[in-house]
Amino acid sequence: MSAARIEDDAGDTPAATKSDPWSTEVLSSDSADGSGMDEFGYLAVILSIILGLSVTQLLQGLSNVINARDRVRLYWPAIGWALLLLVIDVQAWWALFGLRHRHAWTFLQFAVLLLETIMLYLLAALALPGTFGEGTVDLRANYFRHARWFFGSFVTVLLVSIMKSVVIDGSLPGPFDLGFHLFWIAGATIAAATRSDLFHKAFVCVAGVSFIVYIGALFAELH
Repeated sequence: MSAARIEDDAGDTPAATKSDPWSTEVLSSDSADGSGMDEFGYLAVILSIILGLSVTQLLQGLSNVINARDRVRLYWPAIGWALLLLVIDVQAWWALFGLRHRHAWTFLQFAVLLLETIMLYLLAALALPGTFGEGTVDLRANYFRHARWFFGSFVTVLLVSIMKSVVIDGSLPGPFDLGFHLFWIAGATIAAATRSDLFHKAFVCVAGVSFIVYIGALFAELH
């Protein structure tokens, strides 16, 4: 979820060709000057597809709840996490724009970005039931059935987000950014271990408000 620092020296990066077909680094090419798809534009295709699938999964789950509302036993923290994940997916897409000036990529850097989007998709798949049968659908039972997997995946996304900054920027996120990540990791770890309704209801509210503050502080404008 954290953004890599934008590189402003894209125009100074010389064009290069590859002589080693087994190298794991993508170097800048003539396409970086706007004559065609550049390196990040090429790599971002699969990231965009996975984020799009994650959004689709969440919207499908919400639409299923609405369509089967007469048979659904609502549990609002489940709906709350689905809505929050929609915002997280949009923020992840928004933050990717900050990488547009980077033209030299290693496979490890791309793999970390790819892993983050994959984990976001898995979170979307666990947030709400994928299919609704003919009987009653209990969202609370479904929520706690997947709670350990859901919040374990959430912790993984946050750890990968921190690792992304290390791999791409060579340093940890800034203190404010890192503090938010550690706060969410602590909360998600507790959520994975407890079945307390009070904690889960409080945590989704606190997570939602804190994420809005996080966006406002670090991602209010597209740079």
